[in-house]
Amino acid sequence: MKKKVIIVMVIVVLLILLVPIPMHLSDGGTVEYKALLYKISKVHKLTGDLEKMYEDGTIIEILGMEIFNNVK
Repeated sequence: MKKKVIIVMVIVVLLILLVPIPMHLSDGGTVEYKALLYKISKVHKLTGDLEKMYEDGTIIEILGMEIFNNVK
């Protein structure tokens, strides 16, 4: 019985740490998916430059450290 309780508690903690919450930013269409351990941002924001109207790309952060960034 005690083993089942521990397994259920581990599953609940993993769900809390790994399930993302999407947040839509009002900068032109950026969407951030945030969980406690990581953040994925799909960037689509307006710039002040007339030649390049939008910045597009993806940013991935794990434990607050930027792992991948291809925003152009």
